[in-house]
Amino acid sequence: MLELIFVSLVWAFSFGLIKGQLSGLDPNFVAAARLAISLLVFLPFFRPRQLNKRLAARLMLTGAVQYGLMYAAYNASFAHLQAHQVALFTIFTPLYVTLIHDALQRRFTPPALAAALLAVAGTALVQGLALLEPGMLAGFALVQLSNLAFAFGQVDYRAVMSAHPRATDRGAFALLYLGGALAAGIPAVFTTPWAGLQLTAQQGLALLYLGAVASGACFFLWNKGARRVSAGALAVFNNAKIPLAVAVSLLVFGEQADLPRLLAGGAVLLAALLLNEWGERRRAAGAAAA
Repeated sequence: MLELIFVSLVWAFSFGLIKGQLSGLDPNFVAAARLAISLLVFLPFFRPRQLNKRLAARLMLTGAVQYGLMYAAYNASFAHLQAHQVALFTIFTPLYVTLIHDALQRRFTPPALAAALLAVAGTALVQGLALLEPGMLAGFALVQLSNLAFAFGQVDYRAVMSAHPRATDRGAFALLYLGGALAAGIPAVFTTPWAGLQLTAQQGLALLYLGAVASGACFFLWNKGARRVSAGALAVFNNAKIPLAVAVSLLVFGEQADLPRLLAGGAVLLAALLLNEWGERRRAAGAAAA
C-alpha cells in the first residue's frame, strides 16, 4: 500500500509538467520516448529465464495496452484540455477497474454501474455546456480511452502474474515497457515531424524525469502494489492522485478554473467513488459470509 501512496504523490506533478513542457510535441513521440527510457531503466533487472514465450508475449501485449495506448491517448488529450481537467477526467479509472474486473469474472455489480453514471453527472456539472464543445469532447474521449487502457492493464497484469508465481515483478517488467514502447513507437515513426523536431533542455529533462521516475519506477511500484491490495482498494488508490493533481495544477502551475463549479462537481465525483467503494465492500462481505 505504501507503494501506491508514494506513486500518487509523484504523479500529482506529472499533469502540469506535461502540459507546460511537452504538450506541443507529437503525443506518440512523447509516449515512445518516455517508455523507451523506462525500458532502459528496467533492462538490467530483466530475467528471461523466469518467463516462457507465451507469458512474455502476453506481458508485452499488456504493456502495449496499459502503457502504449494509454500514453498516446493521454498525451493527445493535453492539446484540448488543461492539466487539471485531464487529472479530473481520470477519475473514471477506478470505475473501469471495477467494471473490467467484474466482466472478467462474469458478474454484474449494479453499484459500479450507478457510480459510473454518477461520475458522468459530476463531470457534466464541472464542465457544463463546455463539455459538448468539439475540443473539450475530444479531450474527454481521449482521457477515457486512456483510462480504459490503464484500467485493463492493471487488472490483466494482476491476473497474469498471479497465474505465474515463479515470475517476479522486477524480472518481468521490462517486457511491459517494451510492449508499450513498440505500441507508441511504431505510429510515432509516421506521426512525428522528425525533420523539424528540436527538444529544448527543459523538454529533455522533463522526458528523462517522466520516463525514469514517473513511468519507470512508479509504474513498477504501482503494479507491484496493485497485486497486494484488493480490487476495491486498487480502485480507491487510482484516484488518490486526482485532488493532489488538481491542486498542483492550479496552485503550482497557475491554471485557472471556475472553483465553485469545480468543487460542486468534485463533490458529486467523490460520491461516485464512495458508492463504488461501498459496492466493493458489500460484495466482499457477501463473499466472506458465503
